[in-house]
Amino acid sequence: MRWFLMVVAVAACSSTQAMDDQAPGADGGDGAACYDSFTETQGEGTYYAADGTGNCSFDPSPDDLLVAAMNKPDYGDAAWCGACVAVTGPKGVVTVRIVDSCPGCAHGDLDLSPQAFDMIADHAAGRVPISWHEVGCDVTGPIEYHFKDGANAYWTAVQLRNARYVTTKLEVMNNGAYTEIPRLDYNYFVDASGLGPGPFEFRVTSTRPQGELVLEDSGIALGDNVTRTGANQFPVCGP
Repeated sequence: MRWFLMVVAVAACSSTQAMDDQAPGADGGDGAACYDSFTETQGEGTYYAADGTGNCSFDPSPDDLLVAAMNKPDYGDAAWCGACVAVTGPKGVVTVRIVDSCPGCAHGDLDLSPQAFDMIADHAAGRVPISWHEVGCDVTGPIEYHFKDGANAYWTAVQLRNARYVTTKLEVMNNGAYTEIPRLDYNYFVDASGLGPGPFEFRVTSTRPQGELVLEDSGIALGDNVTRTGANQFPVCGP
């Protein structure tokens, strides 16, 4: 099953809210089931000197250090980059954003920032049992499309930012049909032959336990190390 958020042109944030009000789940209707808690994952929590950067290729986030590195088996090809997870430890719960991978971590493990670790365990413990599951990120405004430095009509790399839920697919309209863009392990969707001069029509998918959330944006201009703001955001879904 899919829930679609259809967007025909890039709009201002005020238009985004209007679209959100019409989106599945915004009124507690059929879309309210579009987020149903994933199975709780068990593992171990550690900490490292996180600054928001890492294998996900995000910028430093000195004002948001509640971040974590995902174990390599779950990280895959950047599958969790930008997603938020609620982590439960011996002393409490903290929500962190995934910004990096942890090659030495086993399935289920998370390497947290010291700030996040200290909210769920004693700092001196160093390694503690944890459980975690995905939650919606506390974002404002629409989803964003960041074009990598060096991106051009003949080699195009796009990163998704400011998404409420984990993003699983990016597609581009090509000759009347959507074509999936491969995601590489440094968290860019890359077309090695290029997407052309643009502007582009993108479709973004978030896979939920009950199906898929899908939003579409058009009029996204090409850029080199530039972030373009879309016109919509995944809705806040019922727990």
